[in-house]
Amino acid sequence: MTLGLSILDQSTIASGRGADEAIRETLALARLADDWGYGRYWLAEHHNSGAHAGSAPEMLVAAIAATTRRIRVGTAGVMLPHYSALKVAEQFKVAEAIAPGRIDLGLGRAPGSDGRTAFALNPNAKEAADRFPNQVMDLLGWLGDGLPEGHPFRSVAANPLVPTRPEVWILGSSDYGAQVAAYFGLPYCFAHFIGEQGSEQVMALYRDGFRPQPGRPGRLAAPHAALGVFALTAETEAEAWRLYRSRELWRLFRDTGRFPPLPSVEEAEAYPYAPEERAHLDRIRARAIVGAPEQVKTRLEALAAAHGAQEVAVLTPCHDPAARQRSYRLLAEAFGLRAGALPEAA
Repeated sequence: MTLGLSILDQSTIASGRGADEAIRETLALARLADDWGYGRYWLAEHHNSGAHAGSAPEMLVAAIAATTRRIRVGTAGVMLPHYSALKVAEQFKVAEAIAPGRIDLGLGRAPGSDGRTAFALNPNAKEAADRFPNQVMDLLGWLGDGLPEGHPFRSVAANPLVPTRPEVWILGSSDYGAQVAAYFGLPYCFAHFIGEQGSEQVMALYRDGFRPQPGRPGRLAAPHAALGVFALTAETEAEAWRLYRSRELWRLFRDTGRFPPLPSVEEAEAYPYAPEERAHLDRIRARAIVGAPEQVKTRLEALAAAHGAQEVAVLTPCHDPAARQRSYRLLAEAFGLRAGALPEAA
């Protein structure tokens, strides 16, 4: 089975450039990805962050859907506990009206921020997170399943009424999301770029617990899994590892609770690493998917096979926007992508 290849974009803010530029870089890359043959373009959600500008992925979905031709556009994901399920259903029905049959609605339970920010978004965020499966059920109801008898909002319609519905995914970096996806018979994406530990076991839990629901719109007859993976390529292996230095320094910041803009390669090369910091990053570097195009392709295929994943969504934060575009173009060429619609998960 051919491995599906997609893009995951956090609208990363680069040092020396503004968050508004990060948004415009996202829009430009999405149009190129449409031409290069990528299957999906997914937008992440982060709040109160100096590192990521994508605080409203549903708006980026609409903007990209309106300016592309064939690529599926979606979220990875909407952090559902922050919001009303009805409002999310309406937002993505509007997106379906803009680009019928091309919208993905990836849902997550994590806050995508710190606790104070989560409270500012929704004072009942903690309780809402505990009700995540109920919210998913309500959302599926408003997207077309219908709400059950006795539901207090059964008579409330999610507008606009459109003939197509978004493809709903569950996203996560732990076994919780895998179990939710399996229960509802939905496709699942594991955020491998956040944490690798136990990832194969989580994917096995999803497959083993999957409840086939053939014939139900939006549900699957068999499990369908994806991995969100960091990967970076360039014309040569040496150049790819040079570009990786900025991501490497940012990863050090992240692992110590800091979320600044992505530093440049030059800033990373000048950084005074302590021995323990260098040792920590060397362990990460040994597993990083970085190299020449064919090297990265081989690593991605092996990782997907080990996890039983049918797709990978590649995250490539890069300080130089031209280098980031080049990495995705080279990867598309290595995989032999061509413009053409990607089948729905099945």
